[in-house]
Amino acid sequence: MNSLFIISLIIFLIAITMSMIGKGGGNFYVLVMVLSGISMHNAATTSQLIMMGTSLAAMLIFNKSKRVDWRLALIIDPPTDIMAFFGGYFSSSFEGTTLKLMFAGFLILISIFMFVPVKEKPLILKKSFGRWNRHFGKYDYSVNLWLILPITATVGFFSGAIGVSGGAFKIPMMVMLCGIPMEIAVGTSSAMVAATALMGFIGHSLNGDFNPSLAIPLSIIAILGGVIGGKFALKSKPKNLKTIFAITNLVAAIVMIINIVN
Repeated sequence: MNSLFIISLIIFLIAITMSMIGKGGGNFYVLVMVLSGISMHNAATTSQLIMMGTSLAAMLIFNKSKRVDWRLALIIDPPTDIMAFFGGYFSSSFEGTTLKLMFAGFLILISIFMFVPVKEKPLILKKSFGRWNRHFGKYDYSVNLWLILPITATVGFFSGAIGVSGGAFKIPMMVMLCGIPMEIAVGTSSAMVAATALMGFIGHSLNGDFNPSLAIPLSIIAILGGVIGGKFALKSKPKNLKTIFAITNLVAAIVMIINIVN
C-alpha cells in the first residue's frame, strides 16, 4: 500500500509537468513502475492508459483556448495510432529485457531532440503534390506529408511497444519541419498523444498485460495532474524546462540500463 502511494505521488507530479509541455510522459511513468518492481509489459500497458487520461484532460483545456488544430491531428496522426496498436500487440514477441533496451534507446533519442533548439520561424508556403498548406486561426504553415507521415508511423510503432507517447518527437517535428507555432504544436500534441496511447493500450491489453488494480488508480491520479498541468501551461513558458527534461531523460536511460545489467 505504501509503495502504491509513493508511486501515485510521483506519477501525479510527472503528469502535471508533462501536461504543461504537451508530452505524454510515458518515459517517466514506465521507469518509475519498472524500478518499483512492476514488469515491463505491465508498466508499458499502464503507462498507455495513464497517458490517454492525462492527455485527454490537458487537451480539453487547450481546446478551450483554441490551441488544438483538429484537422492537422486528423491528417498526420492516424499512421502513428495504427502503428502504435501493432507495436503494443507485437510487444509480447519481445522479452522484457529487449523492451527495456528499446526504452533506453528511445530516451536517448528524446534527449537529443530536446537539446536541439526549436525555433519558430516564418515558413515559405510551397504548392506541390503531397504538401498541405494549412491556415489555422492567425497562423499559416506547410506540412510535407511525404516526410511527416513515415516519421509519425515509425514513432508510433516504438511508442506503442514500450509504453511512451512520442510527443517529444512530434512537437519538434511540427515546429521545425512544418513551421507550426509552439503553442499550437503543444495543444495539438495532447490530442495526438491521447489517440496514440489508446491504440497502444488496446494492443497491449489484447495480450493480457492489463492490470486494472494497478492501472485504474494510477490513471485517476494522473488525470488530476493532467488537468492541473494543462491550466499551468496557459500561464507559463514550459520551453524553459527543456534542458532539464533532456538531462532527466538521459539519467532515466542510464538508470534503465543499470536495471538491465543488474
